[in-house]
Amino acid sequence: MTARDKARPLRRLVVLRHAKSAWPAGVTDHQRPLAPRGRRDAPAAGRALAEADCLPDLALCSTAVRARRTWELASAQWGTPPPVRHDPRLYAAGVPDLLGVAHEVPTEVHTLLLVGHNPGLEELVLSLAGDGLGDTLDRVRSKFPTSAIAVLDWHGGGWETLTPGRALLTAMLVPRGKKK
Repeated sequence: MTARDKARPLRRLVVLRHAKSAWPAGVTDHQRPLAPRGRRDAPAAGRALAEADCLPDLALCSTAVRARRTWELASAQWGTPPPVRHDPRLYAAGVPDLLGVAHEVPTEVHTLLLVGHNPGLEELVLSLAGDGLGDTLDRVRSKFPTSAIAVLDWHGGGWETLTPGRALLTAMLVPRGKKK
């Protein structure tokens, strides 16, 4: 079971894998756009974050087109989106890089959203989660598909205290938009 230090503030890391992307010929991986399904699912992800009371104080987003567009469509579902930083280190990042970026987040941010890519995001969630509610860990281990959202909570003084095994995986959602 993950230790809880009630004397420290609750921190929340929300991880959002970009929505389904297209694979057009002649387009580099970094420039790939969202597929029609991705354009439906990204707003559904934004609505799911709002309904789950997981709106961030700050978003860090990969510079890849599919991640940026996922952020734009998801955050458009909220009244006033939080600040976003597009960070090239999040593109094709592994756990050490993702954790390094999170460790730089200012202490006043209590809820952080990372928008990025697999396999790094799935590996980050599994690394950080010392435990999970219900079947959340099993679901992430099974598959972390496009538009998947993982919510990790822990008590810590600052983002630099986020280390492997420290967080509790409280939710794993896979929102899908409806075809018209």
